[in-house]
Amino acid sequence: MGRLLRWTAGLLLLAAMGGAATVGTGTVTIPPRYDPWAPLDIGETPNLLTRLKLSRLDGAPRQCHAVLGVAGLRFSPVTDRQTGEGCGLTDAVQVSRSAVAFNSGFTVTCPLAAAWMLFETHTLQPAARRHFGQPVTRVRHLGSYACRNVYGRAEGRRSEHATANALDIAGFTLADGTTIALPGDWTPSDGRKGAFLREIRDGACDVFRAVLGPDYNEAHRDHFHLDMGPYRVCR
Repeated sequence: MGRLLRWTAGLLLLAAMGGAATVGTGTVTIPPRYDPWAPLDIGETPNLLTRLKLSRLDGAPRQCHAVLGVAGLRFSPVTDRQTGEGCGLTDAVQVSRSAVAFNSGFTVTCPLAAAWMLFETHTLQPAARRHFGQPVTRVRHLGSYACRNVYGRAEGRRSEHATANALDIAGFTLADGTTIALPGDWTPSDGRKGAFLREIRDGACDVFRAVLGPDYNEAHRDHFHLDMGPYRVCR
């Protein structure tokens, strides 16, 4: 509720600013980072409007591709296709690398790729420099797209992985070759690696809709599940 109130207050303030800009002899230009209708800029420090701008990339592939291109992500668009009942790809991209290398390319929805770039830029790398004095150079993932139900069950709703709207992250490599991985480095929590993993888990919650890790259940003990689905969960 507190976050919603802050969002509402921020939007009302921006609306007031916009109204004030029409008063007088000219028009006052609102800086893009404070303009709710300006495109998302991955490089800008996130604020109250970042999540709104990120949400507008859903169903807007051209705008989303432009955002990713400016951010420096190496990707290629993927043709829309249905691969099974409740499974398929829509507005997806094949990611090859960003400022970090990945253990392999992966396919995700374009808004999820944009969320990753926000996370990498404003959470992952700053946390790595704070804790270790160096950047992350490689990320190990466990996959993104899989036509399956939640937890691979025979019945139930489809997983966000079924539409490439989720990415599972298992570990990181620093510039000096140091590795940080789940589940081994999750505990002890007071160690540098454990503190780093918890900080990026918490920071991911500001970008992704769902962030599931070792504290959520046994199925996620060895990775962070990141998705842009309808359910808001952070644990």
